[in-house]
Amino acid sequence: MPRLDQIKLGAFLYLTGHHLAAWRHPDTWAGDRLEHYTDFALMAEAAKFDALFIADIAAVRLDKPEAAAHSAHSGVSHFEPLTLLSVLAAATRRIGLVGTASTTFNDPYNVARQFASLDHISNGRAGWNAVTSSDPNAAPNFGHESHVKHTDRYRRAEEFADVVTALWDSFDDDAFLRDRESGRYYDQSKLRILNHEGEFFKVRGPLNTPRSPQGRPVMVQAGSSEDGKDLAARTAEVVFTVQPNLESAKRFYKDVKTRAEAFGRPGDQVKILPGLFPVVGETASEAREKLEELQELILPVVGLTLLEGLAGRTIKLADYPLDGPLPDLPLTNDQVSRQAVVIDLARRENLTIRQLYKRLAASRGHFTVVGTAVQVADEMQAWFEDFGADGFNVMPATIPGGLHDFSRKVIPELRRRGLFREEYEGRTLRENLGLVRPHPIQNRGRGHRRERVEAP
Repeated sequence: MPRLDQIKLGAFLYLTGHHLAAWRHPDTWAGDRLEHYTDFALMAEAAKFDALFIADIAAVRLDKPEAAAHSAHSGVSHFEPLTLLSVLAAATRRIGLVGTASTTFNDPYNVARQFASLDHISNGRAGWNAVTSSDPNAAPNFGHESHVKHTDRYRRAEEFADVVTALWDSFDDDAFLRDRESGRYYDQSKLRILNHEGEFFKVRGPLNTPRSPQGRPVMVQAGSSEDGKDLAARTAEVVFTVQPNLESAKRFYKDVKTRAEAFGRPGDQVKILPGLFPVVGETASEAREKLEELQELILPVVGLTLLEGLAGRTIKLADYPLDGPLPDLPLTNDQVSRQAVVIDLARRENLTIRQLYKRLAASRGHFTVVGTAVQVADEMQAWFEDFGADGFNVMPATIPGGLHDFSRKVIPELRRRGLFREEYEGRTLRENLGLVRPHPIQNRGRGHRRERVEAP
């Protein structure tokens, strides 16, 4: 069945770029000035991307300090996402603003309040990327002796999402009268008190923020494990996923949409956006040369540390020959789905440890296309039309150069094919993504005892 919609695009802002060695390349920003982030946002908005996407790491990666000192991907971020997005909201007008906040190391009330505030500040462009924080380096920063177990993180995340969405519905859309003549600021009968008591949280509510312009900020989720797919199907409106090839992407796409429908949700209200790592050249050989130039900047200690992290930090790969095969890995409690992708890639293509970390240094397992604008657009079109994706979260190899190449070369090619917008369709992130504005929920999830407050 032909598709009648168009490709959705996120612009994934990550310091100097997504390639592990991008910071060493002369064509990258230092990543420590607000103007760099603002310029990135304005460039993405001019190209009509749906949203900026900002990840978060709540720790410096100290398990390998000698590698961290040589890497911009060490967990050191110059700005906390919500703080940065609030500034970018004032600099932009139409592009969505998706920030990451952990369900493992935060409280629902604060997260609900922060993203509702961002939605008001941006006039309806906020999105919350809910993650369970796979990095064990973060656990000691929040009072944990060891990292929280994978299944426990997802049970907590499910309840966390229930509480946050319920808090966002503390007021009806028309609750705030602000009637100077009568003296009534809001209609008390249109206020709900949550009174949530669950396994992990006890939250009375209500949220002390009016219902936001989108009704609720857009819910984004980035897990691809079985637990992650269940959470995404139940709660997410946009799913960011690691899919290295079209066949795996099609399986994931169908799986998550089917699970969403089992939860009573329309499949078209869950947008699947795999990560896309594009390297674009005027010719295919130029694109390959661009990538190889970055590959040559990878220090082995950094490459091995990346690989150990993606493989679950369960083994010391420096003890094995760099030009030998990847050894068997014990199961991880950290990035469960990512470990499976890494092992599958190594076994399927018979890669050595060195070859594997070079492959992952570029995209960390995400869909990679190296070629001309036509070749990149061909691959994107195939994934989109074959129901492997509703769009892509674009991960530029270098910043600003990678985003500039994609915006100036690939997007015009997509437009020529009728696959991407000429102008924004709406004012809010929901409108541009084709997502409905949700009605306030009367009751949802475990432990809610919603109360209407009667007017005196």
